[in-house]
Amino acid sequence: MNLQEIASIAPSHRQLAWQRLGFYGFIHFGMNTMTNREWGEGHEDLSLFNPEKLDAREWVSLLRESGMQAVILTCKHHDGFCLWPSEYSAHTVANTPWRGGRGDLVKEVSDACREYGLKFGVYLSPWDRTESSYGEGKAYDDFYVSQLTELLRNYGEIGCVWLDGANGEGPSGKKQSYDWDRYYKVVRRCQPGCVISVCGPDIRWVGNEAGHTRVEEWSVVPGPLRDAEKTSEKSQQADDGQFSRSFNSMEEDLGSRRAIEAYDGEWVWYPAEVNTSIRPGWFYHAEEDDRVRSGKELFEIYLNSVGGNATFLLNVPPNARGEIARPDRDSLLDLGRRIAELHDESPSANARLAVSSTDRLTSVEAWLDGGFAHTSRPVDESQSNIFASDWDFWKPDTADAAPWLELTLSGETKVNAVVLREHIRLGQRIEAFEIWSESEEAAGFPADTKSWNRVASGTIVGYQRIVRLNRPVSGTIRIIFKAYRGFMTLAHVRPAHIRD
Repeated sequence: MNLQEIASIAPSHRQLAWQRLGFYGFIHFGMNTMTNREWGEGHEDLSLFNPEKLDAREWVSLLRESGMQAVILTCKHHDGFCLWPSEYSAHTVANTPWRGGRGDLVKEVSDACREYGLKFGVYLSPWDRTESSYGEGKAYDDFYVSQLTELLRNYGEIGCVWLDGANGEGPSGKKQSYDWDRYYKVVRRCQPGCVISVCGPDIRWVGNEAGHTRVEEWSVVPGPLRDAEKTSEKSQQADDGQFSRSFNSMEEDLGSRRAIEAYDGEWVWYPAEVNTSIRPGWFYHAEEDDRVRSGKELFEIYLNSVGGNATFLLNVPPNARGEIARPDRDSLLDLGRRIAELHDESPSANARLAVSSTDRLTSVEAWLDGGFAHTSRPVDESQSNIFASDWDFWKPDTADAAPWLELTLSGETKVNAVVLREHIRLGQRIEAFEIWSESEEAAGFPADTKSWNRVASGTIVGYQRIVRLNRPVSGTIRIIFKAYRGFMTLAHVRPAHIRD
């Protein structure tokens, strides 16, 4: 494929809808919580599961307050214990003391998500250390598909099925060869709008579980990456509580022009997800209460992931009583305050926009007139529940070799960041930009006598880029786009303030 073809690759409806969420939560909870393990052995004593303080509404309310837009629940981990009363296994909540054997945690969390306006997703481990048919080929695939279908059909809208490649020996001493294509077909049939993440075709694992992000995170990457995580070698290999803070680096350059020159095969839209845990392990362990990541540390990951053309999946594990522990709560609430401050619209109040040129085929006038609030104007009414905004965007004239956009802030407003978004329905195209601020000495003088200082530079933008400036600025900010593929677009620009 040539550069222009690659630049024109765009997300599916489901991919864009999920990426727009930005930040969402993982809840690892189950029998491992009760046994203080990361990986259970299977066949654990079901009487151990009785989280007497569990309130799913409290979980979801807290995660929403932290800024999350969705929740993914570990409905079944490798030990095979099911958090719903599956018809296909006896190793479930139905045979525990919790709720008198009438509990269904999948229902409680999915109902809470609907109540609080969050999307709901499920994790169903492909490895089951309790199920006797594991390692027996089609017999196990039939079992797995049956449980997957229960989750997809009985709990309302599912936004994400999150899969990993964990793979161990079954009772027969054999490893299972997963029928991934069959699993995908079931998801597409039961939940057409649902993304399939990591071991799936929609959302890509960033390559580590430490919260590390690339400097350039391209959403268009070589096609073979869709199969990269379908092996046990890429998943956790030991129950040591250290995997989430290690760094398992993949290739740093996945989409630059240099990478394109080196690979002449298929390219696909496959955006990255940054996943990590608020604690060293994925399940709750009391001995880790003093090792919870701070709100400030989590916010840095947010800025680099959600602000670096990726999504951010943060794991928050409740304790054996079913409560989110105080250290985790404190960090999440601080994180939520920081995110809310970042998205405060007041720096945008009365700000003015100007551009170097426009392509008359775009509705840039409406975009400029609307300032920083976007109109909703879907081309296809059937898509209106998927795409709520960004139908107005800026595309410079093709003869404009170095297009620029200016933001003039009102009064004494000072900002230290700028938020940018491309119109990625036309592909990811921007490769380099610079941000300049008029010097304080020149403020108020005619434009031709202004002096400018460069306050930031960057490469990719993609769905969203949060650019931190090297100092607080006021007056006029100019963003110059230095390199792009074919043509550039911009669907959103906003001045912002980031708390230290």
